[in-house]
Amino acid sequence: MIERFFSTITITAARQSDGGTNYQHDTDTITLLSGPPSCGKTSLLFQYALNCAAEPEGYVVFICNRRRLEAKPPFLSQGIDPSSELFQRIQIKYVEDDQAIKKYFAAFHLLQPPPSAVIVDDFGDLFHESKCQQRYGNARGRDLAMVRVLALCQSAIVRANPLAFDSVHPPRLPSCDTDTAPCKLLLSDTHHGDAPRLSYIYKRWISSMFIIEGHGPGSFLVKSMDSLESTARTKWTARYSIALQYLVLEGITEDAQPIWENHFYSKFEVKGLTNWTKRSQLLDRAETMQR
Repeated sequence: MIERFFSTITITAARQSDGGTNYQHDTDTITLLSGPPSCGKTSLLFQYALNCAAEPEGYVVFICNRRRLEAKPPFLSQGIDPSSELFQRIQIKYVEDDQAIKKYFAAFHLLQPPPSAVIVDDFGDLFHESKCQQRYGNARGRDLAMVRVLALCQSAIVRANPLAFDSVHPPRLPSCDTDTAPCKLLLSDTHHGDAPRLSYIYKRWISSMFIIEGHGPGSFLVKSMDSLESTARTKWTARYSIALQYLVLEGITEDAQPIWENHFYSKFEVKGLTNWTKRSQLLDRAETMQR
């Protein structure tokens, strides 16, 4: 799945250059992407949304805080056309707090067909400490609120993907093809350290995690971290950067062994519109879905 955070154009070139490597199959229905502030999480999420929107009959719901998105629009990968019809398949829903998330997923079963992916940016920041404590009358009100919303999210995704349900583990998609496109949930969170502060909560409800860490000036690593301890899977790492206001994939490793490296990323030139202009156009074309 790690390649879905980056441009399909880059991934296709990578597969051709490394002899057709098969990257990790996207079988997880609920995924967490966590990283430090200003590491490009929103950019990775939006590229993921574009890739999902490119699937046949697919559409994506991107849930976020309006002020945050307008203050820091996502960087796009080089070659993304801001006038592409794919952006019409991404419905942006603006929310202010966890209550809006609860309302959305409480009515999720009414969406026919369901989206191919629901993406929630800055999930943890939607839970305001003081409000949650007051609501539940408990010093750990924020933790309680997160657990309830995660349980609701999982229930909604399981209902949308009945074949993925497993009574022991968090939901995971079957490896075989189904008649309908699977519905996936991707959350992002910000952490200040080596791992999400509330990882003990996330591990109960989320089947896979990706952690971002710094890797030199302007460069980052995103690593797959399987939350199912009993399941051994390949560990993938992608190195990326924000270069000339573009999201750039620099290389991918499998179990610490390099399998592809982008030797071109530092040589490209920006032509035509600046990426800031593209990002503004992207927001102008976004549609708000109120449900």
